[in-house]
Amino acid sequence: MPVRQVLKMGEPLLRQVAAPVTRFDAQLAALVADLDDTMRELNGAGIAAPQIGVSARVVIFELKDNPRYPHLAPVPYTVLVNPLVTPLGAEEDEGWEGCLSVPGLRGLVPRFRRLRYQGFDVQGAPIDRTVEGFHARVVQHEVDHLDGILFPQRVRDLRNFGFEDALAAQLTPMPD
Repeated sequence: MPVRQVLKMGEPLLRQVAAPVTRFDAQLAALVADLDDTMRELNGAGIAAPQIGVSARVVIFELKDNPRYPHLAPVPYTVLVNPLVTPLGAEEDEGWEGCLSVPGLRGLVPRFRRLRYQGFDVQGAPIDRTVEGFHARVVQHEVDHLDGILFPQRVRDLRNFGFEDALAAQLTPMPD
């Protein structure tokens, strides 16, 4: 499957709520393959269908041997369709985030520390997991894309938002 062009912040589709998936078929499998190829080519930890121009409630994520995130624990490869995210408690962590749709920029973003996520895999089998830390952060970031939200909208203090090269000293000790 091809590597697709990633839409950048400002594109109207990235501000829209994505449509629910109603069929688990070859078309969905092809979309997931395109998402996978695109995420891997760009060394992303995750990607959402709207980022490649498709209004569908589909995200994928994984973290293993990723040069952009060498210091973080692995996150299992997951295809998550029609996700539902439920925070488990009010505790939040702040962490530096970037995005394939916001290239070159990073921001300090608060996210729930623990959560439960539910949905379906590409074949329609149910998924129900409880996670924390970076895994929880990735899920929240990707699901935000399905609701038309990009990480800069979550940055509370714009002094903690900027270009990666200018923020390099601040980024080094903090997890993404």
